[in-house]
Amino acid sequence: MTTNKSIHLMKRPTGGPIDDSLFEIRENEVRDINDGEVLVKQNMMSLDPAMFGWMSPDTESYIPPVELGDVMRSSGIGEVVASKSDKFQVGDRVMGMMGWQHYYVGSAEGLNKIEAPVSDEAVLSVFALPGLTATQGLIKVGQPKSGETLIVTGAAGSVGSIVGQLAKAEGLNVIGVVGSDEKAEWITKELGFDGAINYKTDDLAAKLDELAPKGIDLFFENTGGPIQHHIFERMNAHGRVVVCGLIADYPKAEPAPGPSWLNVIKKRIRIEGFTMPDHFGEIPQLLQTLTPYVMGGKVKYRAHTLEGLESAITGLNLFFTGDNKGKLVVKF
Repeated sequence: MTTNKSIHLMKRPTGGPIDDSLFEIRENEVRDINDGEVLVKQNMMSLDPAMFGWMSPDTESYIPPVELGDVMRSSGIGEVVASKSDKFQVGDRVMGMMGWQHYYVGSAEGLNKIEAPVSDEAVLSVFALPGLTATQGLIKVGQPKSGETLIVTGAAGSVGSIVGQLAKAEGLNVIGVVGSDEKAEWITKELGFDGAINYKTDDLAAKLDELAPKGIDLFFENTGGPIQHHIFERMNAHGRVVVCGLIADYPKAEPAPGPSWLNVIKKRIRIEGFTMPDHFGEIPQLLQTLTPYVMGGKVKYRAHTLEGLESAITGLNLFFTGDNKGKLVVKF
């Protein structure tokens, strides 16, 4: 029999760092698969800021919370080692929501076969949730126009870095907000952003005036924090704000107050929040949009790889500290 190691959510976070007290590590024999099911050995799984929402008790969010006692939710990539499904054969490489565990056993529905000759790291970094989120948020929600100015927070992160590169490919002036000089250099020198702001050390107002003298047309929000107010004050008439994430507020018991709605009226600003589960049915079309940019060398990535299943627990805190460099993944 095959033994599976899995990590289960046992308590809800109440603010502050994530630690072992919220989880339980278990080892159990993998059950036999039934008709329509597969057994997948995961090779790598993704860590995403959305996990903080999935661990919360909020039942009114876009996706139900992880039930206490259940395997922690995550997407991953691995190899089918047993199949009773017409959809997959042994040896197929698949991606899907398989959780914090070495082996996934369950329905084949929701898993997708990966045939592209790219690494597991590249799949999770670009073609999985980060790239799909960036493409949907920028192209479909933000509706960018050549010549406009876009600013994206969390610009060195998995979603923000792709948003900025796609925007550059669409002919926009792109400013990225990051948390270190190293990240600022990476997005400008390697990814081609027009400018970068270090929110920890720069004079935010002065830097925004320097990099966006004509104002901001499109704001892709991943983080929240004080710079949000400075950006909002500089939005142009008929600007768009795409609200994708607010990592700065996730560890807080009470979120920080947002900008005044007065400018929403005066400048006719459109603000839209979005999440990918609403658009899973559009994934083929999103990939058709994203893939040519990637294959044409217009979208690059870097990954921050953690080793071993247990590293996922404290690894989540890298989102709070900003010490992760690129897409955060866990390799088994």
